[in-house]
Amino acid sequence: MDRLACVNLPAFPLQLLLRRHPEWATHPAAVVVEDKPQGLILRVNENARQAGVLPGLRYAAGSSLELDLRAGVVPSGEIAAEVAALTERLMRFTPEVEPASEEPGVFWLDAAGLDFLYASLEEWARSIVVDLGSAGFNATMVVGFTRFGTYAVARAREGIVVFEDSAHERASAEQVQLDRLNLNPDLRDLLSQLEVKTVGALLSLPPGGLHERFGPEIYRLYRMAAGDLWTPLQPTPAEEPIQKTLVLDDPETDVMRLIFLIKSLLDPLLPALVIRGEALAELELHLRLDGAGEHEEQIRPAAPTLDVTQVLDLVRLRLESVALSAGVVEVELTTHGVLATREQLRLADAKPRRDLHAGERALARLRAEFGSGAVVRARLPDGHLPEASFAWEPLDRIALPRPRDRTIKTLVRRIFQSPVPLPPGLRDFRRDGWLVRGREDGLVTRLHGPYVVSGGWWAREAQREYCFAETRRGDLLWLYYDRGHRRWFLHGQVE
Repeated sequence: MDRLACVNLPAFPLQLLLRRHPEWATHPAAVVVEDKPQGLILRVNENARQAGVLPGLRYAAGSSLELDLRAGVVPSGEIAAEVAALTERLMRFTPEVEPASEEPGVFWLDAAGLDFLYASLEEWARSIVVDLGSAGFNATMVVGFTRFGTYAVARAREGIVVFEDSAHERASAEQVQLDRLNLNPDLRDLLSQLEVKTVGALLSLPPGGLHERFGPEIYRLYRMAAGDLWTPLQPTPAEEPIQKTLVLDDPETDVMRLIFLIKSLLDPLLPALVIRGEALAELELHLRLDGAGEHEEQIRPAAPTLDVTQVLDLVRLRLESVALSAGVVEVELTTHGVLATREQLRLADAKPRRDLHAGERALARLRAEFGSGAVVRARLPDGHLPEASFAWEPLDRIALPRPRDRTIKTLVRRIFQSPVPLPPGLRDFRRDGWLVRGREDGLVTRLHGPYVVSGGWWAREAQREYCFAETRRGDLLWLYYDRGHRRWFLHGQVE
């Protein structure tokens, strides 16, 4: 039977609150939804619990039970960021870690096969608890066989518990008080009035009427405790670090040029963090020097950010303060992110990828230097002949491009301002061996067409037979045979 472990950081939001206010450690303390007398209590420490303050009470009611009760609010973003950081921390001890989605501070770990790395599962559990303690967290760890059994015991006990058989785990789980579990306070009190205070007492009830009388939450808890509702471990996938590497042709010693190179690497890294819902907390800068080893720097902004300008300014200050022993031949950037706030992600999504005002300023400089006709754009008018199907008009303002279906490959056809007449007398390219550009690499090897275009009968009639000609060099030329002139013309080239 596979071994499973549960790590519980009791009253996890409260531990975060006490890290913020360490002077509250010896006082009754609680986490509330909002900093108001009617704020609902979410978590309490043992001092508050012994005074009768339980989750589900209002702060005013808790204060009436314990005058020295301290309380504060812990934002959900802070909790989520710490859960993500702890999940990554626990992955050092086992590759499969699942944080509880409904109860922050509870983690399930795969304990199978670790006896090859540690002398015992107890030693493995102790190393995890010690590591979490070094990070400032009080943790309980239970190694057993089932998800609910390890969870229930971890919520009720302290320290490290290792079960050798599933029967012992089940017996211990049945002794757990229901008020130790994450139950709705109203349901907890209702069961308590019926003298159903432990998991074992709940299992002694007939399951038939549980759903109708107490609702889906108690019925689900019953099925989990009975072993009827089993779900496999759903570990958080390990995310690969977001990094970019650039190998330089020649050693670079100029700091400003290095900054521009680093910016070219950093620009795609920050959007990758946004996709993960993260902001940059640390940037690792790894420089490989020309025959002189390596140089590493850690850039940490004052707060997690998605502002590339702020990060580059910190990189510039750091590089200007160090003296590299040789030129840089390779640059590698690695980002470390934390959960971003909604405001950061909103601003990142709202920020345009192209600065239209900067583009218009650049076009104004071109017009000032080369004349008003230097900046134009193509307009598509109605016209039968290719050269009449577009026209150039002045461009006053620019706009963002419209997205296209990227599954459609578009070929660019460069049209010459005036068609180039080809040598007279060309008939069959297989027989005549056309040399369109007068060189062997311009020898036509294949012809596609004809595609007939006619028009202008109301003024000056034109009849053309267009073809695409492949040359030995691989060029794709655009030719047409003019019936009126009885001659071939080169009108453009496909790129």
